[in-house]
Amino acid sequence: MTMPSVRRNSGKGLSPALTPEVNVVTSFSFDSYQLEEEEVHTTGSQRADGVLTFMEPDAICSSPEPQDRYHGIYFAMLLAGVGFLLPYNSFITDVDYLHHKYPGTSIVFDMSLTYILVALAAVILNNALVELLTLHMRITVGYLLALGPLLFIGICDIWLELFSLKHSYAINLIAIGVVAFGCTVQQSSFYGYTGMLPKRYTQGVMTGESTAGVIISLSRIFTKLMLPSEKESTIIFFIISISLEFMCFILHLIVKQTDFVKYHTSLTKEKVAWVKEPSEKSFRYRVHLNSLAEEVKHENEETDQPNSSELQPELDAGNTYVRFDVPAPKGKKNWPSIRDMILQRYLVLRMIWAYMLSIAVTYFITLCLFPGLESEIRNCTLGEWLPILIMAIFNLSDFVGKILAALPYNWKGTNLFICATIRVIFIPLFIMCVYPSGKPTFSHPAWPCIFSLLMGISNGYFGSVPMILAVGQVSPEQRELAGNTMTVSYMTGLTLGSAVAYSAYSLASASHIICFHTETYNSSLAPEF
Repeated sequence: MTMPSVRRNSGKGLSPALTPEVNVVTSFSFDSYQLEEEEVHTTGSQRADGVLTFMEPDAICSSPEPQDRYHGIYFAMLLAGVGFLLPYNSFITDVDYLHHKYPGTSIVFDMSLTYILVALAAVILNNALVELLTLHMRITVGYLLALGPLLFIGICDIWLELFSLKHSYAINLIAIGVVAFGCTVQQSSFYGYTGMLPKRYTQGVMTGESTAGVIISLSRIFTKLMLPSEKESTIIFFIISISLEFMCFILHLIVKQTDFVKYHTSLTKEKVAWVKEPSEKSFRYRVHLNSLAEEVKHENEETDQPNSSELQPELDAGNTYVRFDVPAPKGKKNWPSIRDMILQRYLVLRMIWAYMLSIAVTYFITLCLFPGLESEIRNCTLGEWLPILIMAIFNLSDFVGKILAALPYNWKGTNLFICATIRVIFIPLFIMCVYPSGKPTFSHPAWPCIFSLLMGISNGYFGSVPMILAVGQVSPEQRELAGNTMTVSYMTGLTLGSAVAYSAYSLASASHIICFHTETYNSSLAPEF
């Protein structure tokens, strides 16, 4: 594209470089900004007579990067991780109450499998609609669907006891399904959300997941110790969970309005906006020249003939404006085609497949054992306290593992996959804690505690590192999609692990019958703990 010639009294062609007496502002813009707004963004550049100032797009639109002062945003992301696993942990951690209310049933296994199946469907749906629904809309809906069942079960089922045993069992499974849908949409969206932020914030969210388990385990232990009544302790336990979930929701609404979050989430949109499609026909440039000696008005566009009468109001300022535009026509939003959506997912998958396999295998092995089999490990001395203790140890060690994931180490995807696969050794070790029934190979309660400790640390580390590193393998504009895709793989591992866990139920179901009946555990064994 050549600049049109502009002739003055002398008849010679002039250009901005040859007119030192004229103030010149050259701006490049792909948005329909007003010229007055563009001049505001040129602060910091010296515009003296005879000085030609070129402003690049980044220089026009960029602003100083906001800082996360006092690590407040990191703490908020950690609490976000707490928020989307806390409801599920609240339902399964009160395992003593579930065994007392539904004796002889596979309630924990049923809850786990229900949660995982619904969660897998939710994460696939969320991945498919990631371009169609806004990020914060998905997160907000997720919080509301998580809070609702907690309130309903806490008030109607535990406090008021409005349902029969059979109906209560079914209602709890339905509540778990609603929680699974809401929390998984929320979780999947958060990984896409933090994928647009610096890497440490993804690690913060995953640390929050483990923090949820730690908080809930400690809450259950303290409420059980402080309140001898099973019903009262469970009601207080649910009140604590509801309060924490509501606090996480309010904090999210505050944090999403901060300059730090707005800055980083807008970067990917800006980078996409600077890319011009080859097929686009609307590119044009406009030259407005008004010298001090005489007014010369000229406009040249690729698609339209110049109309000097339209330029008259713009040329009274006495300066020269060289403006490049791609006007964004206002109209209906064009949704991406299915073919484009599939192509984008294929490109992302090709870059992060090894990390997807690593996180899937990690959580597959964990869900084969936790919470199902671990909740059924009993001991004649500790009784119902043993599964609570084992699950608390797992949550604490998982928390430590996710903190260790923040240590800088550039893992290769294949190496992560190999290390994640080695964890399969935990499956036979835990089976030997309940088999043979009545006299297991590892009968001492210290064994399952040690195995739970090691499994928790490895789960926290190898369940976090792939998620942290995967988003760095793709371009910035693909990071939200990469975070969602990693969550699909994560949920696939959870689903397969929960299905396999059912095969271990027959091994563990009879292991506690030898000593005591479930109904007598709490009263007879609490003082010994």
